[in-house]
Amino acid sequence: MKPKKLLPAKMLSGEITLPGDKSISHRAIMLGAIARGKTSVRGLLDCDDCRYTARAFKDMGLRVARKGGITVIEGAGLRGLKRPRAPINVGNSGTSMRLLAGILAGQGFGAVLTGNEGLLRRPMKRIVDPLAMMGVNIAAGPDGLPPIKINGAAMKAISYKMPVSSAQVKSAILFAGLYASGTTTVNEKVKSRDHTERMMKYFGADVRTNGLAVSVSGGRELAGREIEIPGDISSASFFIAGAVLLAGSKINIRKVSINPTRVGILNILSAMGARVKIVNKVDAFEPYADIEVESGPINGVEIGQRDIPGIIDELPVIFVLASLAKGRTVIKGAEELRVKETDRIDSMMYNLGRMGANISVDRGTIVIDGVERLRGAELKSYGDHRTVMSMAIAALTASGASSIDDVECVSKSLPEFFELLSKLRR
Repeated sequence: MKPKKLLPAKMLSGEITLPGDKSISHRAIMLGAIARGKTSVRGLLDCDDCRYTARAFKDMGLRVARKGGITVIEGAGLRGLKRPRAPINVGNSGTSMRLLAGILAGQGFGAVLTGNEGLLRRPMKRIVDPLAMMGVNIAAGPDGLPPIKINGAAMKAISYKMPVSSAQVKSAILFAGLYASGTTTVNEKVKSRDHTERMMKYFGADVRTNGLAVSVSGGRELAGREIEIPGDISSASFFIAGAVLLAGSKINIRKVSINPTRVGILNILSAMGARVKIVNKVDAFEPYADIEVESGPINGVEIGQRDIPGIIDELPVIFVLASLAKGRTVIKGAEELRVKETDRIDSMMYNLGRMGANISVDRGTIVIDGVERLRGAELKSYGDHRTVMSMAIAALTASGASSIDDVECVSKSLPEFFELLSKLRR
């Protein structure tokens, strides 16, 4: 595939509206599928990952149809899914695999979850262990890697203390808890994104939150709903970073999710001194607002382990911001980046290093000393959408042209990325 050439930009200017949030889109399909009746979703993200989630339920006998901007899911109820004829392939979507495992745990049939080469390297023992504690007959491959084999069973509720905060693991257990006898509770060390809890309540589940503990009672049927999905703040973060870094920039991103568990990137930007404002806020079951951004100087910050769950998807572009900030940025506890679609610490170190950034890792601590300007370079995508989008923003700020060897992977989460970027660049 021919590398994509990226030239420096003078500034970013204008207004964009992003496609729907990927995390919310996955959960809308899943809960719509196991609810009774029809669920209509406006703004569902049309990307590779969400298509795999929809296809999984089609493989289990459901009708999921998209017409215009509306996706309709004909729900079958908690136990109305049908046994798939073949292993369910979820591509490169870790969210699909982990959350579907929780749903399949409560079905009356056996199934296999598999994926592409990248997903088959990602750890699944973290969901296998708690689901097995609930009585599920579940097994992963060697070293806890996919594929996952699941035989649905009568389950018991558990109280589970998570060793590492993870919204995907928490969600898998909560989905399984919908089928368990009794009340299932998940305790986190640090609160992770709470889209699952919010949407389960919206569909009628008995969900309760108490500090860092989330509980769900099993056996209650859910009812189909109408949903409107706001824009994805993780996707917005790339355009925000570009506007902050390019002098003279001023942009507005409309109707972006500002779920309190997802605004860590805005908190980091505020600590760096960036000019970012939230306006026109709307309090829905998932709150959203417009985000206004102006360019301006930024400073290095310290990011601790407790901050990481709220910014895990935004960390690659935070590396870019830190590379051009005044002073030093120190990031601790970001090891989870090593088990994403690629090792994002290595991918960002390699690419930013080629562009002249001053970045190092010492025993899990990432240290970035800001430089005046990055230089154009030949960059590697590593097949990772967030690496590509982060480095595209870095390339806009560079002196000289850059290229990225493979950018098709942006279709995993934001197929329109380069089109939206072209709309804003000047």
